[in-house]
Amino acid sequence: MPFTTAEIAKHLQGEVLGDDHALLTGFAAAEQARPGDLTFAENEAFFARAEESAASAILADSRFSSTKKILIRVPNARIAFAKALALFFPEPVHPAGIHPLAVVAASAQVDPTAHIGPHCTVGERVKIGARCVLQAGNFVGDDAALGDDTHLFPNVTLYPRTEIGRRVRVHAGTTIGSDGYGYVLDGAVHRKVPQVGNVIIGDDVEIGANVAIDRGALGPTVIGRGTKIDNLVQIAHNVEIGEHCLVIAQVGIAGSSKLGNYVVLAGQVGIGGHLKIGHQVTVGAQSGVMTDIPDKATWLGAPAQPDRQFKRQVLAIQRLPDLLKRIAEFERRFGVQLDGGAEST
Repeated sequence: MPFTTAEIAKHLQGEVLGDDHALLTGFAAAEQARPGDLTFAENEAFFARAEESAASAILADSRFSSTKKILIRVPNARIAFAKALALFFPEPVHPAGIHPLAVVAASAQVDPTAHIGPHCTVGERVKIGARCVLQAGNFVGDDAALGDDTHLFPNVTLYPRTEIGRRVRVHAGTTIGSDGYGYVLDGAVHRKVPQVGNVIIGDDVEIGANVAIDRGALGPTVIGRGTKIDNLVQIAHNVEIGEHCLVIAQVGIAGSSKLGNYVVLAGQVGIGGHLKIGHQVTVGAQSGVMTDIPDKATWLGAPAQPDRQFKRQVLAIQRLPDLLKRIAEFERRFGVQLDGGAEST
């Protein structure tokens, strides 16, 4: 659907510099843009490329100006970029109703505005809220609940008693509520500890593809409101993740650890069990966390430690080859060995 530059600026709370009646028909990166497209620039290098592109208009921060292109200037180009993309590429509309190839228990409560796609299974006493979408091949176990506007992409599995909030998006292949990894050594065998808890997911959470979130052994595993979880993440039983956290790909969080609000775990971070990670903590990629972390700290490394301490160690290690050469030269010149011995002269 085409929009005028004035309509887009109004939607983004920005201003137009140039023709505010110009019609824009698409949104594209500068390298792929064609006449009629809006493109995006958030720094000087991107802006220079955008000015030389075929795009008709540029979405940019208010500090930029141009004699070559129409500008839509906004306070924050990155935020406006996200809003503009949603304008040009709206979510597909799924019609209300239950597909004839879906299996829905008679005791389930499915809002009439919900969409239940083919090969979905909805268990006993399940509650599915308004405008929910179950695309295809979804399994929703007994006594689970989905809040309004929640969207399950294909082949998502929700075990019984899983509770999902409103406006939650769960991507393909994710499993929520599977057994936690709990065993106790009984003689010569590992005896399974029954996992009888559940998973509770707050509003506005997004969960990537092929994520596994285990239910609690006793009580719930909890994902807080607004948290975003990337692909291939493992969250163990009774973990509690706070609000608005970012958990990046291939992170593993061991059982009963607790994360505060606005925590960022970069790719492949490992969090040990029964730890407390404070509010506004950032943990760098591939770090292994084995101790509690206080609020507002940044930790790196394996084992993870405060970032300044870790960086000093890295710098020291980088100097080692040169230091070893200097020591060898010192020993040669003065005929000594710094391990305590001495060469004969």
